[in-house]
Amino acid sequence: MSQQWLYPIFRVYGHRVTKCETDERCLRLHIQPQPHQVCCSHCGSREVIRRGEQKRALRNLPVGGIVSWLIITIPRVECRACGVVRQIRLSLSEERLSYTRAFARYVLELSRLMTIKDVAEHLAVSWDIVKDIQKSYLAKHYAKPALKDVKQIAIDEICVGRGYRFVTIVLDLDSGAILFVGKGKKAESLRPFWRRLHAAHARVQAVAMDLSPAYQQAVSKHLPQATVVFDRFHVVKLLNKKLTQLRRQLYRQATTDLKKKVLKGTRWLLLKNPENLDPVKGEPGRLRQALRLNESLATAYYLKEDLRQIWEQPDQRAARSKLLDWYHQAMDSGVRVLQDFARTLLKHAPGILAWYDYPISTGPLEGTNNKIKTLNRQHYGLRDAEFFTLKLYQLHETTYALVG
Repeated sequence: MSQQWLYPIFRVYGHRVTKCETDERCLRLHIQPQPHQVCCSHCGSREVIRRGEQKRALRNLPVGGIVSWLIITIPRVECRACGVVRQIRLSLSEERLSYTRAFARYVLELSRLMTIKDVAEHLAVSWDIVKDIQKSYLAKHYAKPALKDVKQIAIDEICVGRGYRFVTIVLDLDSGAILFVGKGKKAESLRPFWRRLHAAHARVQAVAMDLSPAYQQAVSKHLPQATVVFDRFHVVKLLNKKLTQLRRQLYRQATTDLKKKVLKGTRWLLLKNPENLDPVKGEPGRLRQALRLNESLATAYYLKEDLRQIWEQPDQRAARSKLLDWYHQAMDSGVRVLQDFARTLLKHAPGILAWYDYPISTGPLEGTNNKIKTLNRQHYGLRDAEFFTLKLYQLHETTYALVG
């Protein structure tokens, strides 16, 4: 083979061909480094004495659908300058890897359009090799997201995999990037993130979260200057949970078959917004009948609809007045589940009203959670936790299909 084609075809520079073997399925190119490449891998000196050699096989770019290998003769040298005896450093590959850098780049390009399994089958390599190439690339570029300029973050947990395996996610609300992934959903899972955040001297202004006491304590301890904003969705979700609890109590306490029949199957009707009820299916009529027969359920339902007005006021002062008015209505209703929720609402009032200072929520994080679930499902569950975490750090820059 002509020496001039060694670099443009095989991406090999600084070597010369000594032998070429080929058959129908494989091409083996025997090469060795040119004299100017023979130097000490420790200090770079070319004043060396050869102390033997060793051959190493590296998988390289395929040629016309044919698998190609580079059989490299690697000199072992003794350096006269520093006295070290070791093999020279290869520019074609990293140490202890069985493929060239050009092959790794080709795998990454294919991974943008193909799954790990597809890439492995196409290149006739193992699944682990493709995964390790991706993992090495992700670790180099995404392992430690920059935290210095972070201003607003969101914290939430997500269930990944079977057995209710949770991870805590911290999201940068400005860039949409995942800043941290921790095991579990307790305050302890955020400890590594706080260390990195303090080391970066970041000045976080606001934190969006749910009503979790664990996250509240962690944020108040490590970010005392930050404003906590309780997510609107989670506040309404908690009231919906109380409403479902009340419906179940009324169903168990119903004394007639008519009341039980009317209450049965109304759970989702109570949780829906009025504008989303389907008249074709008769949902508005069924809901009105259930509310007409149960006064306490009707009170809870209309208070649920009224709760949304807290976030639709012109300013924070009006919102505080609306919240207090809602609190008093709930306490005067005589419905225990509403009273319990009203106390919770009043306790978290500063964080709820902080939305008017920082109109943020965990909504972007919920959207990211959907991407995470899709990623996990397409991989049939990633067993390598480190690889899965690195994939999450890259997620905000993934403009192609969630494959690979």
